[in-house]
Amino acid sequence: MRSRPRREDPRERIRHLIALDATNVVRRLGAHIEEMVALFSRLRNRQPMLETIQSGFGTLASSDLAQLPRREQSAVNAFYESLGELRWYLQYTEDMPGTVRKTALQHRRRLEHAFTKLIDALGSPAPDGAPVVDGDLVRVEPDAPKALASGADRGNR
Repeated sequence: MRSRPRREDPRERIRHLIALDATNVVRRLGAHIEEMVALFSRLRNRQPMLETIQSGFGTLASSDLAQLPRREQSAVNAFYESLGELRWYLQYTEDMPGTVRKTALQHRRRLEHAFTKLIDALGSPAPDGAPVVDGDLVRVEPDAPKALASGADRGNR
């Protein structure tokens, strides 16, 4: 008889999606902060900066967040509040590129601090996929000679 797959707790799914989104935002910001400021300096275009910090969630449904304990709700709120402050700054600043870089780095540190607390509260996102093992399946019969069981005949195939 086949067992039913275990039903995943909806709160775990919410935690995982938030952790994935936050991880992606922080990773992109770390990877592209210098580049986005350089593009802003050269092109005076804010779009690369705003795209770098784009969240996968426009908004989180309050019904989803209501399922989480208060501590986790507070951590989620603190992270997205910090991200919102950075977004506001990048969208409306009149600072010159050097100041944008310095201020963006300060915002990044605050965002990373909020991210650390978020991951402490929610847990890290699960790694993608599972390791792939390449091999041959060999069935060994109980009465098979020892040479077959040890794979000694592989060279003769």
